Amino acid sequence: MAMTANRACEMANDKRGDAVVVCTMGAMNAFDQLPRNDLNVACVPLMGGAASLGLGLALARPERQVMVFDGDASLLMELGGLVSVGQASPRNYLHVLLNNGVQFAGLGNLPTPGAMGVDFVSMAKAAGYLSATRCRDEKSFTDALDAALEREGPSFIEVDTSYAPATLGSKIAAVEMTDERFTRMGDELRRVRAVLHA
Repeated sequence: MAMTANRACEMANDKRGDAVVVCTMGAMNAFDQLPRNDLNVACVPLMGGAASLGLGLALARPERQVMVFDGDASLLMELGGLVSVGQASPRNYLHVLLNNGVQFAGLGNLPTPGAMGVDFVSMAKAAGYLSATRCRDEKSFTDALDAALEREGPSFIEVDTSYAPATLGSKIAAVEMTDERFTRMGDELRRVRAVLHA
């Protein structure tokens, strides 16, 4: 049975040590439920850019582990990020893909285009990731995390996750996004920089 994004992020957070975490969409919401960490960066409103943002951080600080938490729909928006990571081949880079097969999980639950036919693991391997695997339960995810954090990257782990029922529909209005949602990434990157330069 697929685990929730919240559970996957909680498990990874327990193993992260002093890693920088870049997260987007569902993973961002999951990390928001955990205690605040000044080494977290929410990659919103840059949907699809988590892999590339994490790559920049990994190249700038090769001594620091960088963990990227992506979504299937987000990654599909910027597949070139896989190639950039594979070409640069940062040893300190772990890319975790939370694949629930939908966009805007828990809100609209729109099917991710091509969700059933995309082989992200093969794409990551072809792009140049040194290891890539798919996990369908907590045990396999724990084992994959431990292995990825012990070896040189870049590593890619796809995790099958579930999603909550949709809360938006034709009769339910969307909640207005606050300005903070759009300034958050910059604010958090400044906090990460302060920690890394302390």
